[in-house]
Amino acid sequence: MLSVVVFLPLLAALVLLAVPVLPGRAALAVWVTVAAVELALLTGMWLAADLGAGVTDGLDYEQRVPWIPGVGSSYHVGVDGLSLPLLLMTAGVFLAAGIYSLAEDKRPREYSALFLFLLSMSLGVFASLDLLVFFVFFDLSIVGMYFVIAGWGHAGAARAALQFFLYTFLGSLAMLVAFLGLYVAAGTFDMVELARNPPLESKPVAAGFVLLALSIGLAVKTPTVPFHTWLPPAHTDAPAAGSAVLAAVLLKMGTYGFVRIAMPILPEAWRRYALVFVVVGVVSILYGALVALAQDDLKRMIAYTSVNHMGYVLLGLGAAGVLSGGDAEQARAVAVTGAMMQMVSHGLITAALFLLAGVLYERGHSYDMRRYGGLAGPMPRFAALFAVGAFASLGIPGFTGFLAEFQIFAGSLATVPVAAALGIVGILLTAALFLAALQRVFAGPAGELTERIGGVPTVRAGGKAVKTGLRPKLRVDVNPRELAAVAPLLLLALVLGLVPRPLLDLIEPAARTVTELVS
Repeated sequence: MLSVVVFLPLLAALVLLAVPVLPGRAALAVWVTVAAVELALLTGMWLAADLGAGVTDGLDYEQRVPWIPGVGSSYHVGVDGLSLPLLLMTAGVFLAAGIYSLAEDKRPREYSALFLFLLSMSLGVFASLDLLVFFVFFDLSIVGMYFVIAGWGHAGAARAALQFFLYTFLGSLAMLVAFLGLYVAAGTFDMVELARNPPLESKPVAAGFVLLALSIGLAVKTPTVPFHTWLPPAHTDAPAAGSAVLAAVLLKMGTYGFVRIAMPILPEAWRRYALVFVVVGVVSILYGALVALAQDDLKRMIAYTSVNHMGYVLLGLGAAGVLSGGDAEQARAVAVTGAMMQMVSHGLITAALFLLAGVLYERGHSYDMRRYGGLAGPMPRFAALFAVGAFASLGIPGFTGFLAEFQIFAGSLATVPVAAALGIVGILLTAALFLAALQRVFAGPAGELTERIGGVPTVRAGGKAVKTGLRPKLRVDVNPRELAAVAPLLLLALVLGLVPRPLLDLIEPAARTVTELVS
């Protein structure tokens, strides 16, 4: 079943490319259908699976087939409480991106096939239980996103795509060095075997170098400061659906690698350097929020909030290595659970925000917030959706973001109270930047692009309303296709924030097992 889920999109992509001509937007319809099937299959797996705890046991839908037996590598896949939430989130985000892209008319067949390929590679990363298989899926996802940005991006797409590829590919090479180091020490690439018997526990120096190489590769993909510089241009110049998938899915490959590979396979090294990860997480939280606050470009602002939110994940995972003693065991598990929740929450909410940024670009052909203003008049539904996404992202109670950040702080306060306090300052900065964006884009007098979009009167000096002479365009607000793409993501973030028990029941046993391995 799991292999069907992983490779079904790839098969659909090959069929699309083999068909000479598809009328209209049939290719995009295939993409949406496949993504919907993926989501249905994964949901069924969730309901049917009797998942146990953690990395070394409790795996479901496990499959192992010899691949390169000479080097101890096999096609080994499976799901547990760490991977299944991210598989579900991936399928849901791709489905939303597919619905949003139904209006795409630039080489739709190639566009759809490329996104189906990317969906397959993304699912493969989260399902992999072999380091070499993980690396193959990880690298091919970079290739897929490179072509998405370069082929369907905006004016600076070629440069942004090249920068994205070089940065992330260099990071993946560092990660490969770490995998080879683990293979030399253990004679296998199997994650389950490596977690059961960590090979470098008695070699602290070698373990430190392997963790360094692995962390560089994962930090580039996450991204954390100072490996984040590829992210803003990639997001700014990518198409809206590409930005949504990049932020929601591809960034999680980095954070997932920390909790799936680094923590259970290098537990002693993780404990020794946990404070470093805490510091990097706090720096990413504050830096991402401060730089986002200074942006005039809406898409770049959302991109920098991803640096901020991934900092919370690293703070929680690092705190789980710092905490020690029996009294801290529960706090350690809470921190890891919060980090996993943050991955899911950020994926849903930020994907919705990037799709909404794409809606704004389609109307005004600019992300410059200074050129808008008063947009709530001609686009009230858009304003309402963006406000919901903004409040969800800043961690307002009732949404998944609040629950995730609360657990991260609750787990971090035990031994890193200063880091937790600084992280809370990051929440205040995030609130400030989103509220400022809401005021600039939706409140106040209409800007030049708002006048062009809606033909609304603009208020001049002295409070006098001056007619623009433009007739309001029909259907400038969010259309049914865009609403169908964005609203379910925000609704799911709300439902899981109000009723988190099903998701927590899935994550908590696996989080406890990871913390036991690190302790």
